[in-house]
Amino acid sequence: MMRHPDHLGDEERRQFTTVLAQCPELTALRRHVRTFAQIFTTRSGQHLKDWVTATRAEDLPGLHTFTTGLEKDWDAVVQGLTTCWNSGPVEGRVNHIKMIKRQMFGRTKLPLLRKRVLLTAAQGNRRHQA
Repeated sequence: MMRHPDHLGDEERRQFTTVLAQCPELTALRRHVRTFAQIFTTRSGQHLKDWVTATRAEDLPGLHTFTTGLEKDWDAVVQGLTTCWNSGPVEGRVNHIKMIKRQMFGRTKLPLLRKRVLLTAAQGNRRHQA
C-alpha cells in the first residue's frame, strides 16, 4: 500500500489485487493514500482541502485521525506541501547539537559545548565545499 505500484513484483501485485477485491475499505484507503502521495510528491498543497473533504466522506477512522492532525497546523502543512522551502538543514543541526550535549552530559559546562558545536559546524562546512 505504501510502495509505488511500479515497484511491486508480479506476485505482490496479484496478492494485493486479491486483497483489495475482498475489502472495499482497503480499496478506498489505497485511493486516498495514493492521492495524498501525489499531492506530496508534486507539491500541490492547493489540492489538500479537497483531499481532506473526500477522505472525511469515507468511513476510514485512521485517515480521519490523520486529517485532524493536519488541520491543527493547516497553514504550515499547506506551505510544506506547496513550496520547496523546508527546515531540514536547521533541524539536522539542532539534532546534532542535542547529540553532542547528550554525549557530554554531566562532564563539562557550556563553553566546551559551544566549542564542540562550532568545531563540528566548521568541519561540516569544509566537507560541503570540497
